[in-house]
Amino acid sequence: MNIHRRRFLAATAGLGLAGAASAQGYGQAFSVKNDEDRPIANMRLPGEIVGEIQALRGVTYVGPAEAEVTLYEFFDYNCPYCRKAAADLASVTASDPSLRVGLINNPILSVQSAQAAKVALAVQRRLGSAATWTLYQTMLGKPGRIDGQSALAAAAKLGVPAAELESVGDSEEIRLALKSQMRMAADLGLVATPSYVLGNTGLLGHPGPKALARMISAQRRCDRVAC
Repeated sequence: MNIHRRRFLAATAGLGLAGAASAQGYGQAFSVKNDEDRPIANMRLPGEIVGEIQALRGVTYVGPAEAEVTLYEFFDYNCPYCRKAAADLASVTASDPSLRVGLINNPILSVQSAQAAKVALAVQRRLGSAATWTLYQTMLGKPGRIDGQSALAAAAKLGVPAAELESVGDSEEIRLALKSQMRMAADLGLVATPSYVLGNTGLLGHPGPKALARMISAQRRCDRVAC
């Protein structure tokens, strides 16, 4: 491994891996259950903060830009529950083409997670959302720890040389984009991965595809996750 590669894989200082906010207040603002019939921790979020999500840099979007409902997932590439969530999101988006999904990096579990997030943001910057969605499904669809090297290997299959991804991922632009995404998660108190924002509601943990579909349907009918 050359010096440049080592610097790229280690350059995660200042990203704020520990979330500043706490999960206080996450009880049940709405009575909703997951696919195992257990309550989902949720709370109403400040609309002014939720409104800032659209201005975040580096968000990967799937689905129509003019969608009535957007579901945001805040995730970590080394979160085991995020693996299940990735497969379920693929199913939900396939069955609901009018839904828009936004993927937001929140690598709070390890430095390796931040390394992988930087590679994903480099792909987003270089190739756009469709390629990054593919990378997200690829990395979360395989077992084992994901770090910068494994992320670079997965991204190389998309046709971008690793050296180019390293250069983009090591840039100040990517560092600031990742920092802003993590700050948003902290400001919203999303200390679990995955967590979701649907409308002005925050959800801690993955509820499962059926529960997500119910809440998305309710959001369309009455602008709440439960009518």
